[in-house]
Amino acid sequence: MNDAELREALVSAAYLEGDFVLRSGKRSRYYLDKFRFETRPDLLGALGERIAAAAREHEPEAARLAAPVLGAVPLAAAASLSGGMPFVIVRDEAKGYGTANRLEGAYEEGELVCLVEDIVTSGGALIDAISAVRDAGLVVRTAVCVIDREEGGADALARHAVRLRPLFRAGELLNEEKTPAKPHG
Repeated sequence: MNDAELREALVSAAYLEGDFVLRSGKRSRYYLDKFRFETRPDLLGALGERIAAAAREHEPEAARLAAPVLGAVPLAAAASLSGGMPFVIVRDEAKGYGTANRLEGAYEEGELVCLVEDIVTSGGALIDAISAVRDAGLVVRTAVCVIDREEGGADALARHAVRLRPLFRAGELLNEEKTPAKPHG
């Protein structure tokens, strides 16, 4: 699947119109439903290939990927399978049982990781993940996301010394597909 086909498929699968409240608390006339593209093997596979390539390009010394729960985990798994780089999962908070870990998976303190995210709006979820990863002794300078909604997330991450590398920007997705096909439920 080439970039234009993937762009069209993402919009067709995930673009919804209406009145939505985003994780950031902002209201939006449109919503990009990550689960509508992350649960499709054809799209997940293509995204995994591109995320793995972006991680190699923008953070070539990274030892592993790091994915905040829930939406980034399938993306990191697909990228891991495609590029052979292991990953860790970043929980919202340490679990209260078993190992009580906030980061799940093997890693060595001091390793460089590349964050993976689905859709970035304000960057809040990634900023929380950056703190967790750094608290665990890992280094993070780069985050790769599928879609940047272009609503301040890149700037917010930059203030935490992390550069956002989106596969797609909302403006380019939505401008190219002015009348997207209605997604099927």
